[in-house]
Amino acid sequence: MTFGFAPSSAANMSTAAHLSAASANPPTRLLEPAEWAAAGIPLLRNPRDVVSGLHARHQPRPATAVVAVLDPDERLRASASFTRRSAPADGWMFRNALLAQLRRVIPHDLRRRTPVRTAVLLYCRDGDAGWTEEDGAWMWGLRDACTLHGLRCGAYITLTRDGWQVLGEGRGGRRPHANSPAEPFAMAEAPPPLPRTGGVASEVLRRAAAR
Repeated sequence: MTFGFAPSSAANMSTAAHLSAASANPPTRLLEPAEWAAAGIPLLRNPRDVVSGLHARHQPRPATAVVAVLDPDERLRASASFTRRSAPADGWMFRNALLAQLRRVIPHDLRRRTPVRTAVLLYCRDGDAGWTEEDGAWMWGLRDACTLHGLRCGAYITLTRDGWQVLGEGRGGRRPHANSPAEPFAMAEAPPPLPRTGGVASEVLRRAAAR
């Protein structure tokens, strides 16, 4: 014969309240601004060009994330945009979303000893340009997604009604902003350099390039 004890109604209510609070406030994985600044994130040489190019290509609106992969010369190799789901900000969920987009648009670099390409994230949102916990969750997600895809973790950029801001660097600008139309600019691969040969061949190439 076995004996058991039925939980009291008070215990049931306490457990239900705990589960409800846990579902309403899931554990958030985020990076504080100081942690992000100390992570050694590589600086963009031309942040405005990167922002303008991604804005022209994807024309993001609030709640849109744009993840892009740049080569060592800061040329765009791949990019993807998606809309953030209406759920509590959590770095683990953001990591999964970013990783899914990266896997869709570009092969991983996990076989390299040192990452060569860099992933940057542009997030268009409401509110002002100041850091928020949602930004911290995106930072955590970007860093983790880069590690799992063999990329360097690059800049995190917010696009708000006030303009764009590279968080952790203090660099930004007023255009483009969250409500601005696409600017007449698109990131493109730079043309290959002309061969350094002398004589008539060099002159012909120079004239062809000048046309």
